[in-house]
Amino acid sequence: MEEIKWRKPSKPEGVPTRVCQGNVCMADLLKRAVRLTFPAGARLDDPARLFNARLDGATVRAIDLVEDAEIDDDALRELVRRAVAENRRG
Repeated sequence: MEEIKWRKPSKPEGVPTRVCQGNVCMADLLKRAVRLTFPAGARLDDPARLFNARLDGATVRAIDLVEDAEIDDDALRELVRRAVAENRRG
């Protein structure tokens, strides 16, 4: 399910967030990229090495998608599946 969270005056449109027993992934527009943030990303296996941002955090990992970037759709879907499974484990 998708929810819009974190609306504020500087970002009235909020942040689109995929939710399944907790936040799975948030999409945010940056100046030069779209960032997909996974709150539990540090606990997820990422064999395709999609994570390329927020790599030093204790829990969060992110993927910055820049214009014309190619992404492995299957690997991204698997990462989302893993994030959902992590949420379900609690």
